[in-house]
Amino acid sequence: MKVYTKTGDKGTTALFGGTRVPKDHIRIESYGTVDELNSHIGLIRDQDINTNYKKILIEIQDRLFTVGAILATPPDKEILKNGERRLKKLGILETDIELLENEIDAMEAALPPMTHFVLPGGHTTVSYCHIARCVCRRAERLAVHLSHHEAIGGEAIQYLNRLSDYLFVLARKLSLDLNADEVKWIPRKD
Repeated sequence: MKVYTKTGDKGTTALFGGTRVPKDHIRIESYGTVDELNSHIGLIRDQDINTNYKKILIEIQDRLFTVGAILATPPDKEILKNGERRLKKLGILETDIELLENEIDAMEAALPPMTHFVLPGGHTTVSYCHIARCVCRRAERLAVHLSHHEAIGGEAIQYLNRLSDYLFVLARKLSLDLNADEVKWIPRKD
């Protein structure tokens, strides 16, 4: 199988199920941003961090491929001719969201309470987490925008929402683990 197919040379691409759409279609923007997020998470995983974090990040990357598949499937292509759901075996489960919540709770238990917003930075790895968090929020916004026009699995949006929270708390926890300064944002009083 060749990497290049030439089918997109005129600015269109195929969705899951074969429907062709322009490459700037909101559905393409949505799952393309999820793909971008997945790459940023790979960058975090490549850092010198705790192996448990790496294990969770691999799980997250796997789930992001699932989210991408959900976003790449138009509603009219979800149901096959025999009545089965195309993505029946994929999908985001409640346990996927619970994993993120449990990890957030475990990390927060080791962190001092937040009293202010924090400025992104302090260590390269922490900054990578903040960049991934911002890309995740963009992916979530695009998925919500898509949901106003076409049905998508609500779990995909919920997963992205929880994942951005996870990435924020991971940034804070890594700041602690790496002994990096967590700079509070204190608004000017002038």
